[in-house]
Amino acid sequence: MGHRLLSTMMHRSMATSPASKREIMRFSRIVTGLACAFMLNANAATVEDYMQYLPDGANLALIVQKVGVDTPSIDYHSKQMALPASTMKVITALAALLQLGPEYRFHTQLESKGSISNGTLKGDLVARFGGDPTLTRQDLRNMVAVLKKQGVDHIQGNLVIDTSVFASHDKAPGWPWNDMTQCFSAPPAAAIVDRNCFSVSLYSAQTPGEKAFIRVASFYPVNMFSQVRTLARGSSEAQYCELDVVPGELNRFTLTGCMSQRAEPLPLAFAIQDGASYAGAILKGELQQAGIDYSGHLVRQTLATPPATVLAETQSAPLHDLLKIMLKKSDNMIADTVFRTIGHERFGVPGTWRAGSDAIRQILRQKANIDMGNSIQVDGSGLSRHDLISPDTMMQVLQYIAQNDQQLNYISMLPLAGYDGTLRYRGGLHEAGVDGKVSAKTGSLQGVYNLAGFITTASGKRVAFVQYLSGYAVPPQNFKQRRIPLVRFESRLYKDIYQNY
Repeated sequence: MGHRLLSTMMHRSMATSPASKREIMRFSRIVTGLACAFMLNANAATVEDYMQYLPDGANLALIVQKVGVDTPSIDYHSKQMALPASTMKVITALAALLQLGPEYRFHTQLESKGSISNGTLKGDLVARFGGDPTLTRQDLRNMVAVLKKQGVDHIQGNLVIDTSVFASHDKAPGWPWNDMTQCFSAPPAAAIVDRNCFSVSLYSAQTPGEKAFIRVASFYPVNMFSQVRTLARGSSEAQYCELDVVPGELNRFTLTGCMSQRAEPLPLAFAIQDGASYAGAILKGELQQAGIDYSGHLVRQTLATPPATVLAETQSAPLHDLLKIMLKKSDNMIADTVFRTIGHERFGVPGTWRAGSDAIRQILRQKANIDMGNSIQVDGSGLSRHDLISPDTMMQVLQYIAQNDQQLNYISMLPLAGYDGTLRYRGGLHEAGVDGKVSAKTGSLQGVYNLAGFITTASGKRVAFVQYLSGYAVPPQNFKQRRIPLVRFESRLYKDIYQNY
């Protein structure tokens, strides 16, 4: 009845003016599009039908939209602001490609204003760190070897650790304090060596009540102290026995709490808190190993100085390679050093969190016509609990990526369901039968399970989607099986999207 009435109205109106005819034709196209959308979705469930599988109280914001199409196929609270978690890396990577380019490389240099004469470098040796998240001890060793080949046995000056490429705090606003010492949250400093992460072994004492003891490999320039009490096996205290680590200055750490007796040592890993101090100690050790000493002091330089003569240099892999690792493995260190570097390169100032945030907003608006609106991005990784973005805004980013992928070569960097990265073992997507069909970035925090990316449907169309799921919690007795509701939800949702769009 509705369609017949509409047809009659259109027929009567066609006898009117040309302008009216154009309006009617436009309206007709809209109605036809809506009718097609209805038919395509005729066999798909409603979003509320999928939500029945989620735990009580879970919040969902969802948008599904074909690439190159202006209107979404599914729009469920798409303007609702949410924690993006690691889907924020999608935006960081796009801005990096647009501002820095795929061939951009991070540089680390040994330089000096002095001259080399009779085995002596007469002047300070400056190690200028550029925020390379992939720099290794071996890279520093190789640079020292190059210095040695130039005949340097003695430095008549200071060993200077230059970290002026970045400024302000190395920890972003909104990072939880209890994540700070975990390696996935290692501060993205200017000076990074081996991901600024080190490991130790904690041994329980033979006698209950005595201190456990720590063994740290000698090549880690850190100081670890134990205030950990050993409990007898089966002790009633064990249920609520916790280990804690208290970081101090110059990478001094104290372990506190308690642990039950155990036959094998407990392996632990911690994040370096002072990158400059750590890198300086490692470089000093490598110089000593090569038979190079210095008469001055080990000092830190935070103010930018004019470049001097480069004596040795190392560089990272091209940016596109780093972004691929960042997206596939959800690497926070790469994301946040890239984020700060974008601000540094865009504005010509030391990289800060504020500069990175302002730069990305500006880059997306000017180069991709994407308006971030009231989104909040304070870091590149999505670790911050201050980050906020809507699925609708993220969809703008995805649409731009898909429509410019030939130039960007972006989608290949995303995890591929069932094959690699953080989607290799995504149960819901596997059960949906979409392994190899979904390329998407995951995002997980406490109570948060996000996805943002693309699915190639059974009809051969590429469809973009953003799933922001928060407030996800199960009763304590179900904690070990807490992902079962998620698997049920995602398996049904993405199976229907695959089959019906």
